Amino acid sequence: MKKAFYEYRRLTRDVPPLTSAMLILSVVGMNLLANKSIDTGLSWLAMDGGILFSWLVFLTMDIITHSCGPKAATAMSMTALFVNLMMAVIFFTASVLPGSWGESYVEGSEAVINNALDRTFGGTWYIILGSSVAFAVSAALNNFLNYAIGKAFRNKEGFGIFALRSYISTFIAQFADNLIFGLLVSRLFFGWGAAQLISCAFLGAILELLTEILFSPVGYRISRMILRDKRGTAAEAKI
Repeated sequence: MKKAFYEYRRLTRDVPPLTSAMLILSVVGMNLLANKSIDTGLSWLAMDGGILFSWLVFLTMDIITHSCGPKAATAMSMTALFVNLMMAVIFFTASVLPGSWGESYVEGSEAVINNALDRTFGGTWYIILGSSVAFAVSAALNNFLNYAIGKAFRNKEGFGIFALRSYISTFIAQFADNLIFGLLVSRLFFGWGAAQLISCAFLGAILELLTEILFSPVGYRISRMILRDKRGTAAEAKI
């Protein structure tokens, strides 16, 4: 147990604090915005506000995998998941405390709006559970698949390799994330059929991948900066 704790500390210490903060905040934001559904105008395509953060979650994991390795990325992913669960408890506590939200002061609708805000921040146990399981599985899948693709190439430098690793691992992991969440939540509690589950998982993964593609040059530059800093620190240690 002690050995595992020290290994965890070593892995998370390798990740720059700003990158860690970006991953944790995006996971918390993703799960909070998942409470809002997006009207796509298509009956067969279901989306939620979490998509605004989900691409950043996977891009950050790709950055950490590329610069610090899949074990460090997975350790940070589980840390982000733990913080998200802790925030969910805090949000739930806030929702059951007596009082009123500032936005509820609309004459004649105070109680309705206040109750809606409480339910939004309080969350629903099966949605939190489903999203947590889906993220834990998809995060590990993304990180180790990204690493495995990189190992297949002799030349592991350059934006092309970073992009190939990120795009393939992100699409597969995002599809798995959407599908697992759909099976645990949409299928069990809302009666979705197989066609709805697969189509939404596939199209959601496509949309999330397109957003990551747009910002992947920035992710590559960040990963290069982290690698340069690590090499500089290693060189200083030898002096």
